[in-house]
Amino acid sequence: MKPSQVKALERLGTRRYPAVGGYTVDQARELAAIAYGIGRQVGLLIDRKGRPAHIIVGNQKGILIPELDRARLSSGRLRGLRLLHVHLAGEPLNEEDLTDMLFLRLDSVAALTIDGLAAPVALHVAHLLPPGAGDAPYDVLPPRPFDRVDEDFTALAEALEAELAREGERIDTPGKSASGRERAVLVSVASTPKPVQEASLDELAALADTAGLDIAERVVQRVATVNPKFLLGKGKLAEIEIAALRAGASLLVFDGELSPSQIRNLAEVTQLRVIDRTQLILDIFAQHAATRSGKLQVEMAQLKYLQPRLVRQDRAMSRLMGGIGGRGPGETKLEVDRRRIRERIGRIKDELKELRKRRAAARAGRARAGLPVVSLVGYTNAGKSTLLNTLTGSAVLAENRLFATLDPTSRRLRFPSDHEIILTDTVGFIRELPKELKEAFRATLEELEAADLLVAVADASHPEVEAQAAAVADILQEMELGDVPRLFVLNKWDSVPEELRGALRNVFPEAITLSAKTREGLSELTGAILDRVRSGPGARVTRNNATGAEEAEAGPADAVPYAVPDPDEALID
Repeated sequence: MKPSQVKALERLGTRRYPAVGGYTVDQARELAAIAYGIGRQVGLLIDRKGRPAHIIVGNQKGILIPELDRARLSSGRLRGLRLLHVHLAGEPLNEEDLTDMLFLRLDSVAALTIDGLAAPVALHVAHLLPPGAGDAPYDVLPPRPFDRVDEDFTALAEALEAELAREGERIDTPGKSASGRERAVLVSVASTPKPVQEASLDELAALADTAGLDIAERVVQRVATVNPKFLLGKGKLAEIEIAALRAGASLLVFDGELSPSQIRNLAEVTQLRVIDRTQLILDIFAQHAATRSGKLQVEMAQLKYLQPRLVRQDRAMSRLMGGIGGRGPGETKLEVDRRRIRERIGRIKDELKELRKRRAAARAGRARAGLPVVSLVGYTNAGKSTLLNTLTGSAVLAENRLFATLDPTSRRLRFPSDHEIILTDTVGFIRELPKELKEAFRATLEELEAADLLVAVADASHPEVEAQAAAVADILQEMELGDVPRLFVLNKWDSVPEELRGALRNVFPEAITLSAKTREGLSELTGAILDRVRSGPGARVTRNNATGAEEAEAGPADAVPYAVPDPDEALID
């Protein structure tokens, strides 16, 4: 451009554009003349005080809006900026204009058309709509003569924000609910049938709740083939953006694992933080890790997840991962980050190796003592920790949430028949367990390799109990534990409606039904465990001289054994 044209553009930044009408007649003519003179679209992003925040020069067909400061979004629903730009060919607002308004949450977008003599002709205006106000999430107003526009753009934006706030549960902070929890939109994009996607999304919702998120919206999209760049078309992405806007959500959680480029692309387009299922699970593990070993394993899993996602000048990762590699430091800083991650992973591996040695020594000690090891395995939140507490009188953390247990917990289960076993609670499984977690939690999962018996616990009240049981069986097979003797337990039997119990017994004919909470059916389980391990190491089963019956007592590790005639009464409070 010529120096005179650059100066003319700079002068635009000194103007003040009125809220009513959007500009003065002279300002419209000035903007039209500049755009016509350089042969490119010229746009202004104007704040609510009428000051140009950005002056944008595009090409003949469009403009590219730069990355905008997100500070305004922390105190209001919309961006606080309206776009006014010149269309050289006299065309109305196009799809790109409307998409920019949606994704960037602009107060409004306006296109000033001009004729062949550089004179302004008409103004085309569009703005977002409150929920349910129309078939589309925005309203495109009829074109008006450029000198007869009487719309108050600031009042329009403020009214829209007020309506959105009423619809969005009157939240105090956009992106968060009244309880202070962050709001998220869950998204499933797959070629599988919708009922399968819905079931998977139910599990993702449970994970999100455990992580401390409130679910603002659920979006299920079945596609023949997944778009490798955005997963979805821009039209569907616009719908998701509007759903997030209406609900005050600041986070998109995708069901499945996204590639680094997909996360970047989605974050760029939607202007929202984007995470996938794997990262959500990693976040839950990070929240729940309490011991040194648990924290090390979670850190290694997170570093392995982050390592391939470090890229130069990555705005998406800046929002997603706290700024690592996202401030454009250049290749040197990037390589330093990668080297530090590799070094840290190496140190964690060494520490976990020592941890495995100590645990192996502990297992060898138990083996020398002749104590059989029984491990509780199963899908996350199946009730394994509650069952351990009920059987042993312990107080291990047991909550109705996913992955409440990360570190293996062992307790001694003593029978009055002078027989003892080690009962171990382990981290819960989940379908499509992230590979980073499988490797990182090797030190924990090795506890299962030493087990003489696995007690596979399933939540009988869960609608997907069959799929969960199959997922656990597949994971055990992957871990080469398919040959370890196994008992199958349907827990939470008290929560299963009577009319459904018969069907479950038909599906799982060998299952032991019980309720760890109400203690119903526990004697059958202790008897089955005793039968399975009696011929193993340390099996010292005695019989009650008075009744001739084998007895089982469950109590804390330091409890004094006592004899009772009825195994049901042996389970202490």
